[in-house]
Amino acid sequence: MTATLFDEHRDVVRPEWIDENGHFNMGYYVVAFDRATDAWLDHIGLTATERESNGVTTFTLESHVNYLRELHENAPLRFTTRLLAFDQKRIHYFHEMFHETEGFLAATNELMSLHVNLATRRGGPMAEDVLARLADILSRHETLPVPPQVGRRIGLDAKS
Repeated sequence: MTATLFDEHRDVVRPEWIDENGHFNMGYYVVAFDRATDAWLDHIGLTATERESNGVTTFTLESHVNYLRELHENAPLRFTTRLLAFDQKRIHYFHEMFHETEGFLAATNELMSLHVNLATRRGGPMAEDVLARLADILSRHETLPVPPQVGRRIGLDAKS
């Protein structure tokens, strides 16, 4: 079994995502990453149909974005997703956004999501088939090197 990242989502920097500086606005990076999250959730079995029929969804508990390279209108985007960890209710994962044709890493997004029962609006366990799929994916992804942006904190280092 080969350790490969989920690599199926593609997008493009849309004209309405461009700011007054002439580049991809920071808020729309999150929109683009959210679309990558939708593709990831489908991949692990938390499809829109499954969520609706079972009265469940996911809420984001925490999100960290690193803006690494500037992008412009119509730039083709390729996203990869790596599973970092999970438990019965939470999924910790990491997206990378690449310029699809030039190949450079433009941004990363580390997320913690909570599986939520919509009737109670509280965290609840995921279905067994989703947990099994996550276990299979993690067994492959945990063999990969951890990207340097994972677990980063924001702050200024004190000068000596």
